[in-house]
Parts: sequence; structure tokens; C-alpha cells
Amino acid sequence: MNAPEPGPGDELPAVAPQLRALRRRAGLTLETAARSAGLSPAHLSRLETGQRQPSLPMLLALARIYGTTVSDLLGETVAERDSIVRASDMEPTHAGGWTYVQAGSSGRGMQALRVRVPYGTQGDIVRVHPGEEWLYVLKGRLRLRLGDTVHLLAPGDSAHFDSLTPHRLAAEDHDGVELLFVHTLLQSPTATLCLGHLTGELP
Repeated sequence: MNAPEPGPGDELPAVAPQLRALRRRAGLTLETAARSAGLSPAHLSRLETGQRQPSLPMLLALARIYGTTVSDLLGETVAERDSIVRASDMEPTHAGGWTYVQAGSSGRGMQALRVRVPYGTQGDIVRVHPGEEWLYVLKGRLRLRLGDTVHLLAPGDSAHFDSLTPHRLAAEDHDGVELLFVHTLLQSPTATLCLGHLTGELP
């Protein structure tokens, strides 16, 4: 997203070492992983050394490329796979201006998150990847771009779409937007995620 990049002092400590370790575990070079994520090798290198903090969309992209979850990228561990997720056990995580809380167990075929998108982080990339995504607007208004169509979603509205449809999320209001967000995970660590830059801004 287009949020200002935090400095090194704002980084998430667990992200940098995990990014490098998981990339190597997936057998991907820095150049290959960066190209799959739509990043330059230099940018990915800065993420891996803690000089830059990834946004939530970047974490989601890298998690899919490495065949893992955002929780794994952040170094979070769950003692055992439980069917019940207690609110008191889930700490908010801040990444690239976004705030998210895990809303499901790790190690599943899909990942559930509660996400807050602040105003002004429209993003400069459109995401395209295998799988499905479902989101539900809790608070605020969401501007969702699917292909060439822009939808404005209000609280109570939801969207369920094929992730191969180019898509991008943005908060419509200055107070931001809160979502429930569920997406399927790619199980192969060599699966490719395609990210491409949009020309121009959202209408």
C-alpha cells in the first residue's frame, strides 16, 4: 500500500529473520522471490535485514510465495491447532500502517484475519494470485477494485471473489475501514504469486 515506509526503529523484530529463513526453506533465490512478489531484489533484501517494514499486502504476498502463513512470517507460534480462537490470546500486529489480528488457527487451508485499513494506504499494486478471498465490512466504507470495476462497500456488505481477478483494497473514509478477511493459502512453497503495478489512481 502507499503508506509511508517506517524507519528501521519501527520494524517488526521477528519479520526480518523469518523472511530470509522461509525464503531459503522454499529454495528461492532473492532475485526469484523478489520477482514473484513484484519487488526489486534490493527492496526484498532491505525487508530481510530489517531496514524496511513490510505492509500487510506484502506479508500476504510473501506468505503465499513461501507456502506459509503471515503468522509464520512474524515468528508467531501456536502450541496446538485449536478449533477455538480466544480474543484475549490474539495480539494486534501493525504492518505498513495496517493493523490485523489473527481470527483463525494456523496450519489450516485458509487464513482468517481481522484487518484495519487506514485512510491513505490505497496501495500501488494490484494483486493477482490463485485462490479465493472473502471479506466482510465491519466498520467504515471499503473501496474494492475488482478488475476494471470499483465497488463501494458499507458495513454489513461482503465480497467473495476469485483471487485471479486483479484486486485492490482502500479505505474510503478518513476514519479507515475494519474488515473480516479470509483467504485460501497456497500449499506449495514454489507456487507463484503475480503482482503488477496499476497505472493511475483509483477513480
